Amino acid sequence: MLSARIQRPVVCAARKGVRALASVSDDPRAAKVHMNNWEDHTFINYKKDLERVNIVRDRLKRPLTYAEKILYGHLDDPHGQEIERGKSYLKLRPDRVACQDATAQMAILQFMSAGMPEVQTPSTVHCDHLIQAQIGGEKDLARAIEINKEVYDFLATACAKYNLGFWKPGSGIIHQILLENYVFPGGLLIGTDSHTPNGGGLGMACIGVGGADAVDVMAGLPWELKAPKVIGVKLTGKMSGWTAPKDIILKVADILTVKGGTGAIVEYYGEGVNSFSCTGMATICNMGAEIGATTSLFPFNDRMAEYLASTKRSEIAELAKAYGPELLAADEGAEYDQYIDIDLNTLEPYINGPFTPDLGTPVSKMKEVAKEHGWPTEVKVALIGSCTNSSYEDMSRAASIAQDALDHGIKAKSLYTVTPGSEQIRATIERDGQLEVLEKFGGMVLANACGPCIGQWDRRDIKKGEKNTIVSSYNRNFTGRNDGNPETHAFVTSPDIVTALAIAGDLTFNPLTDKLKDADGNEFMLAPPTGAGLPDRGYDPGRDTYQAPPKDRSTVEVVVSPTSDRLQKLKPFKPWDGKDALNMPILIKSVGKTTTDHISMAGPWLKYRGHLQNISNNYMIGAINAENGEANNIRNQLTGEFGPVPETALYYRDNGVKWVVVGGDNFGEGSSREHAALEPRYLGGFAIIAKSFARIHETNLKKQGLLPLTFADPSAYDKINPDDRVDIVGLTELAPGKNLKMVIHPKNGAAWETELAHTYNDEQIDWFKAGSALNKMASQHAK
Repeated sequence: MLSARIQRPVVCAARKGVRALASVSDDPRAAKVHMNNWEDHTFINYKKDLERVNIVRDRLKRPLTYAEKILYGHLDDPHGQEIERGKSYLKLRPDRVACQDATAQMAILQFMSAGMPEVQTPSTVHCDHLIQAQIGGEKDLARAIEINKEVYDFLATACAKYNLGFWKPGSGIIHQILLENYVFPGGLLIGTDSHTPNGGGLGMACIGVGGADAVDVMAGLPWELKAPKVIGVKLTGKMSGWTAPKDIILKVADILTVKGGTGAIVEYYGEGVNSFSCTGMATICNMGAEIGATTSLFPFNDRMAEYLASTKRSEIAELAKAYGPELLAADEGAEYDQYIDIDLNTLEPYINGPFTPDLGTPVSKMKEVAKEHGWPTEVKVALIGSCTNSSYEDMSRAASIAQDALDHGIKAKSLYTVTPGSEQIRATIERDGQLEVLEKFGGMVLANACGPCIGQWDRRDIKKGEKNTIVSSYNRNFTGRNDGNPETHAFVTSPDIVTALAIAGDLTFNPLTDKLKDADGNEFMLAPPTGAGLPDRGYDPGRDTYQAPPKDRSTVEVVVSPTSDRLQKLKPFKPWDGKDALNMPILIKSVGKTTTDHISMAGPWLKYRGHLQNISNNYMIGAINAENGEANNIRNQLTGEFGPVPETALYYRDNGVKWVVVGGDNFGEGSSREHAALEPRYLGGFAIIAKSFARIHETNLKKQGLLPLTFADPSAYDKINPDDRVDIVGLTELAPGKNLKMVIHPKNGAAWETELAHTYNDEQIDWFKAGSALNKMASQHAK
């Protein structure tokens, strides 16, 4: 590591609770305010944002939604930019880039290959994905630091070399760190994690992207985004009792499904948005990733101002108040592309799952629904925390329920784990007593990291293949995601309901109506949870876990060993050969859900995120083969033998044979992981042909020089056999809006044709021709 050369940051005035660099003018809008307390060179520029917004408003001659204000306020060319929701490609200038450690490895390796001396946009790296939950926070963290030393050293030195802030392992989950330190109302941030939208709870448009997008912005290029549609969710009334902010997004997910938000920003409005905490809003925005939304947003309000003050950023709150509704809320009369109304007075707690986060069941209906579907009702493990629900309020409410149980002489029946979202949260709930209560209740406190939420869980209470139920306050519950067991029925709900179910040990327990027995056998009902949104005594920052880039970076060396199995320098992909692609085998025709977890699994594979060759050994091993209904067992069309997907792809590549994948709806939903696009490119893939794509995955495929194509006639998917050969023709005339043609050659029978659509624009076509977006960038930089 660089401990001898790394300097602590120059703490700006805001760090001391004083308004940062206020101007002489009495105009509050004229204050020069730092974006955060860690950098002395970055400032909020609402004035420029508002100028751009007014230019666009005058052009469009209509009121704007809050989402539009943020996007248009960050346009590279507000005068000339074509703007039409759902159609135009916007060129934007984000304020920040944030990377978690699993994706940062490949992003930084790509940035290094572009040959630039430092990042051109403020950026940070956060170490949260590589810490496996096993026996408890301190020991798990120590083990992770030892196991991942090579990766952490690489990230630390690369951040120091290229001028990025570095949050060490143990700091906390990226989205919580961003909320506590970097997110501000009206800003635009991109992050290499699908739950980056968490920051929408503080009024910032935080959008999950692949690493290649992050590299573009780090290199100073504008970022491209298809102009999203805007879904308006009107909240009225006020939640009470057992209902929590998590239930709002669980209800929305039930309404919109996992792809209902694709290509759209979800914007919350109405009197109800002022009735709960800023961190509750973050919970809602975080899980908006589960409906495919580009991001989710709340307008600036007093709850955000209170949170900013509590996290030592009062000057940002004052500046935001000065710009108020003019910039940081929707215009009166703004129109949405879709409307949803939710009455918080009548909303009841939800439990969503299993196997998908959009299957919603009100807690009052779970008994009958679980019986109908034959779900196991014994709750084996209950887990609270994660980037979605690990705020001070979440932990306080859960602790109030746990204390109620302890007062009646009982503890959790289920195994119970607690994941603090950040070192600051952990230190504060330790100081204020919630942590002690949760431990007495039976809780195991895990490291301040992602842990079981992303599959970093060495689960030992059951055997793999054993049918069981777990409940969590996490966001995602795809098959096998948490523990690698396809028979684990994972449900997501609020930390309150998770804790109640842990006490009962039963999925069908309804704390609103059902009774428990105390230590003496007497019946009682749990009291509704209580807990402050913010700590009365302020936050305890805990241990110092931040590394600032040194002032003099010239002596810093970034070393990647050529013999490492964790890190590998990248070689450029070959450019397109200028010809149509003929007689290609179908590597696999996948059926059912094909998420990024199916395409490039996490869990133990996370350790290879910086080594493309090694991680490519997990390509599509979770996808179900249409030919035999099995995972990771496909026919090699050259030899006729069955074998693993990666080995078959590699065989084709090494024999000079291009191949395609055929998939269904919302192909690539889930995580932002670009490895799901890098791997097929590395293994010789040419095109991924699906009914539809998840937004981030489609962009990632384009960035790596693969062709993401969709069936113009979705029924063509059903007609294709796994052993067909295919041609893709018309590539020499590839143009925006112009379909390609696929010719299908069955093993037995006549050839037939179908059209393939795409969403390429002119610049993206250049990526394809160059072999990747990075190739194009490197050639431009060289010139």
